[in-house]
Amino acid sequence: QLQFVESGGGLVQPGGSLRLSCAASGFPLDAYAVGWFRQAPGKEREGVSCISYSGGSTNYADSVKGRFTISRDNAKNTVYLQMMSLKPEDTGVYYCAVLPVGTDVQVMCVPPAVDAWGKGTLVTVSS
Repeated sequence: QLQFVESGGGLVQPGGSLRLSCAASGFPLDAYAVGWFRQAPGKEREGVSCISYSGGSTNYADSVKGRFTISRDNAKNTVYLQMMSLKPEDTGVYYCAVLPVGTDVQVMCVPPAVDAWGKGTLVTVSS
């Protein structure tokens, strides 16, 4: 059974940093592109960053370019999101998910149609 566990969120002041982790179980993650997505209160879920199965290609939302870095460790079946220079508008619940097979992450990084999302991890940026 495919499962993701997101962790690393918390309360941080503007300008601070966090590192999110997305640990997969039940299947090998190395065959799939993976994305981080977030949902702010009252807003739809949006794409934050995506990474190809090999890690060779990445994509970032304009709002996070230069501040966030996505990476993966296929040996640990885990994808990370390093977030720096956090802003209040980065507040939200962050989720990870695999992308449909064949997705070119440099072209598309949008929330996939999944049966159920994980619990996510809450990031709150506030002074």
